[in-house]
Amino acid sequence: MSTVLSNYDTWKNFLNDRVSQAKGMGLNEDAIANLAYEIGSFLGEKVDPKNEQERAIKELWDVGDESERKTIAGLMVKLVQQS
Repeated sequence: MSTVLSNYDTWKNFLNDRVSQAKGMGLNEDAIANLAYEIGSFLGEKVDPKNEQERAIKELWDVGDESERKTIAGLMVKLVQQS
């Protein structure tokens, strides 16, 4: 995981691949957004950001309430799908 997190573009590509796999398994957008929220929660608690972009996302995550964190997770999913 640390290799994936060391470069922001690598992280986005990794996340995009996982989103594509989830869609291929038949998960809908809400289920994918919920998984992204759970992953974001894990990363926020357990993983130190490896670059400036991840640090900014973590700082936003830390100040957000649950609803705002779900929005961040959903936006990350949307971002990687458009990349």
